[in-house]
Amino acid sequence: MQGKILAFDYRTGAGEISGEDGRRYAFTGTDWKPEGQPRAGQSVDFQSEGEQARAIYSLAAPNPLSGDKNRIVAALLAFFLGGLGIHKFYLGKNTAGVIMLLCSLFGIIFLFIPTLAMGIIAFIEFIIYLVTPDDEFERKYVRGDRAWF
Repeated sequence: MQGKILAFDYRTGAGEISGEDGRRYAFTGTDWKPEGQPRAGQSVDFQSEGEQARAIYSLAAPNPLSGDKNRIVAALLAFFLGGLGIHKFYLGKNTAGVIMLLCSLFGIIFLFIPTLAMGIIAFIEFIIYLVTPDDEFERKYVRGDRAWF
């Protein structure tokens, strides 16, 4: 069965999964099969035994280079260094980051108009990152293909 992790307490090693059948299943860290720790919002495949989840596997392969991306860090990077596209590099959207960086640097030639445009885009993304809930931010900007607001 598939589901999503609702919560996991690292201190107690206990957590809860919401199954695709609408029921909630308890689990312990010993039922977790891949390396690393389970985290809230993570999609999983598991076997149910009554109210317990067993043999839990993550559905998405972890990317060791991406790590966990924090929306507050992304928002602060967008605010302070956004015109240079640094927040895009942080989120792993390198093509968008290179575009923003080049537009800002070569904007000097064109009376700073492209540089100003990149600053405005970065400020809009700063606001969007702040008001977007963590799970939606993760889905859209970290795991998803969304590079622009």
